[in-house]
Amino acid sequence: MSFRSLLSVISFLSASMDAREITFPPVSRYPSQQIISQGYNEPDITQSKFAGLTTYANLPYVHCLAPEGQDVEAFDIAILGAPFDTGSRRISPGMGWSIYTGENVLLDWAKIVDCGDAPLTFLDNTVALKQLDRAHKIVSSRDAHSNERTTPRIITLGGDHTTTLSALRSTYQHWGAVSVIHFDSHLDTWDPKVLGKLERPHSHVSGVNHGTFLHIAHEEGLIRNTSMHAGIRAPMVRPKGDLRNDVRCGFAMVKARDIDRYGVSGITERLRSRVSGTKVYISVDIDVLDPAFAPATGTSEVGGWSTRELLSILDGLEGLDVVGADVVEVAPVYDNPGETTVLAAAEVVLSLIGLIVKTPS
Repeated sequence: MSFRSLLSVISFLSASMDAREITFPPVSRYPSQQIISQGYNEPDITQSKFAGLTTYANLPYVHCLAPEGQDVEAFDIAILGAPFDTGSRRISPGMGWSIYTGENVLLDWAKIVDCGDAPLTFLDNTVALKQLDRAHKIVSSRDAHSNERTTPRIITLGGDHTTTLSALRSTYQHWGAVSVIHFDSHLDTWDPKVLGKLERPHSHVSGVNHGTFLHIAHEEGLIRNTSMHAGIRAPMVRPKGDLRNDVRCGFAMVKARDIDRYGVSGITERLRSRVSGTKVYISVDIDVLDPAFAPATGTSEVGGWSTRELLSILDGLEGLDVVGADVVEVAPVYDNPGETTVLAAAEVVLSLIGLIVKTPS
């Protein structure tokens, strides 16, 4: 190194040591600088905020599906990915304080972790569902972190809506039949014998799909006759037969345009009264939102709810005994550069976490 280069290095180091901390003057009416989030603006280089392993809400990753005999960290709520058909980076525990309630459900009593994706084959749907059944069984049987609760809750990120069938099977093993609040633009109680035959050619398994899983769940005794659809607006296959079958499967219905008549509070009250006094499972198909708010999904239907309306309805369900939930049918490849759908789904998951945290079973 030349003498001149050495002087440059010494000068740089000296300037760095003498550099003063930059302090901004107080803003009018605020006596001192406000601390937005402890540690958020610290020069922390031990972890990356925008790279590396991506988990929901930057929650800690736990290998929930580890082999038997291997130690697994205890948790109360698990985020489980179900990539069935071939989640946001901004949210974090330290930045999860609600502007509406002043609460932070990510830093409450529950130990919340991200379990990553269940390893599902893309070659055979019947095998994939068996794999997902097994994944739910393993995760739900792990030790809970809280001493007062013995069974972790699972929030599944799908995948198409068929994945809810595995979740309901798992839920039934721990809590029995549940009332389902099903946010969707489609009924999803279609008779497999009818819907399966629409495929040409069809097989004995073609009736098991994202439009029939609730019918199958009813046949298996997984759900109660106190279940409820919310946001329905899609056309039917049989104008009378579909509705009769839907009632037989235990569902009542709130249509998308009912919100214009009853408002958010009216919709919320109808949902609450239907499932009152029961264990509740909430399933959110992202296409319950209008395509303007959630374009990245496989079966969009116009005339849906806004993201704000859906979040307000979910918040209005506080107090229900929610034992499991999911958000499904998000297809990021169809999203726009602003990630409108992904951001909406991430916020919906946060609301679902809040319902479980605020009213633990």
